[in-house]
Amino acid sequence: MILSNYVNTFGQSMLKKHQQRVHKIAIDADFTCPNRDGTIGRGGCTFCNNVSFSPNGRKPAPLAQQIASGRKVLVKRTGAQQYLAYFQAYTNTYADPQILKKLYDSALAEPDVIGLCIGTRPDCVPPKVLDLLSSYQDQGYEVWLELGLQSSYDKTLERVNRGHDYETYCKAIREAHSRQLSVCTHLIIGLPGEDNSHAKISLLRVLEQGVEGLKLHPLHVVKGTALANEWRRGEYLALSMKEYINTVADLVALTPKEIIFHRLTGTAQKDILLAPEWCSQKWNVLNGITAELKQRGHRQGIKYGEHSTW
Repeated sequence: MILSNYVNTFGQSMLKKHQQRVHKIAIDADFTCPNRDGTIGRGGCTFCNNVSFSPNGRKPAPLAQQIASGRKVLVKRTGAQQYLAYFQAYTNTYADPQILKKLYDSALAEPDVIGLCIGTRPDCVPPKVLDLLSSYQDQGYEVWLELGLQSSYDKTLERVNRGHDYETYCKAIREAHSRQLSVCTHLIIGLPGEDNSHAKISLLRVLEQGVEGLKLHPLHVVKGTALANEWRRGEYLALSMKEYINTVADLVALTPKEIIFHRLTGTAQKDILLAPEWCSQKWNVLNGITAELKQRGHRQGIKYGEHSTW
């Protein structure tokens, strides 16, 4: 079973566009977050321990070294020859535009890096930053702005101490699209107080605003977070793998075929993961999603009568 037979995956989309394999190399540029440094709040989101999302931890090596390390792994694993510098950890637009330009330029100076993926928050994309990203796109680089929305429900965003509301996201995506930037929106499945119906509505709201890419993640309970304390007290019950797979299959069917799925699950390091245990089993989850779509006879866009052509 091959996931890309059912889903418009990022890897296959890049292969078709660039005629060779293109992979993201995760970079930790030592940014912080306005929801951690006191600008908006302290402590960050209740689920946030960025070690779970960044393989480089919080003592990052120089950018060139990180890219070299990522390249070495990916060449061996996939045979990739071109890469996107994925500024992933924390809020990667949270600095003066001149500082950002030096960092982004440094990554793009690598001859096999053909573009940028910039992970950030909807409340941290001022016009000058969007103009900077747009300038790289104008030069022919592949540029993706990755906005962490997580949920379209303000009640949920407040509960997880997100520090912004849904309208902030809507404004950010309007500003990005006014510059023809491609946006990949992140949604988390299994947030406190939410179920399958909330995930569907959040997806539909994102689609209504317009988006070019999507990332879906299961909510991880990891050590060193407020969510971990809620879980220990029995105030939060993690999703089962079956629940997650079923919800993802529902969302894929609801997504028009031209939208690119950058990710359908996420993993956390075993040494910090508390629950759900299956979040450490990426391929089991992806294989489960593929099997569920096959069993249903569903492909991306089927709810609109669309048939895959990728």
